[in-house]
Amino acid sequence: MPHPPPSPSAAAITARLRAAGSVFAEDEAAVLLAEAANPAALERMVDQRVTGIPLEQVVGAVQFCGHRIRVEPGVFVPRRRTELLARRAVTQLHKATENNNEAGRSPVVVDLCCGSGAVAVVLSAACPTARVHAVDIDPRAVRCASRNLRGSGARVLCGDLYSALPSTVRGAVTILTANAPYVPTAEIELMPPEARLHEPRVALDGGPDGLDIHRRIVAAAPDWLAPGGHLLIEVSARQAPTLADDVARTGLRRRVIRSARDGTTVVIATRAPGRP
Repeated sequence: MPHPPPSPSAAAITARLRAAGSVFAEDEAAVLLAEAANPAALERMVDQRVTGIPLEQVVGAVQFCGHRIRVEPGVFVPRRRTELLARRAVTQLHKATENNNEAGRSPVVVDLCCGSGAVAVVLSAACPTARVHAVDIDPRAVRCASRNLRGSGARVLCGDLYSALPSTVRGAVTILTANAPYVPTAEIELMPPEARLHEPRVALDGGPDGLDIHRRIVAAAPDWLAPGGHLLIEVSARQAPTLADDVARTGLRRRVIRSARDGTTVVIATRAPGRP
């Protein structure tokens, strides 16, 4: 009976990945070796990665804020930089939960442009009593997010931003997050092939200056946020001043936070507390 072919060594895999242009060949080789079920699967995964398919899609998952998030072909891969948005949203959610518990209410959380559902997974795990709604316009993303959020109690909805939400949460949203597309249209062709060729354009293209969808989210946020509620939205550092000005024009209070480690920027818009 023939024996299965031996598994290639880490050094051999690293050499193949490096020759294909991988900047983190050793790290990627370690991930592939750990994830492959057998030598045949490992060879198939290495072949896929060498052709340029993103590592996360080859493996089928990515680590995000300590959670294993399933990713699928045609769905935006959650980036490590978005952990700033998720972690700050958790902090704000915990503060709101303390206040809401005193009033006997469960906080309402909405994640727009949810993609794989990574941010919604983090928020659901951080506050199991929260009523979480994850929304995306792409049915493929909705299917992927539904799998990642299965058993959490979160609702995953397909639609265009707020139009997918039930009217019962209008004016009641405690935490609203959005990692919406913010790459200017003309700059998409400058992106790495992994993103440009293997991720949906609808998850990348933010219009002429990258802020088309952000403006729509910000403009309607006052109608959906509860008094004292927060909108957290990821942008680039150069886009943040423009979006912060848009926030100010809605009457919401604005803040901009940045990660010193990787330069990630999040604009936070807050509805003043008080009576609706």
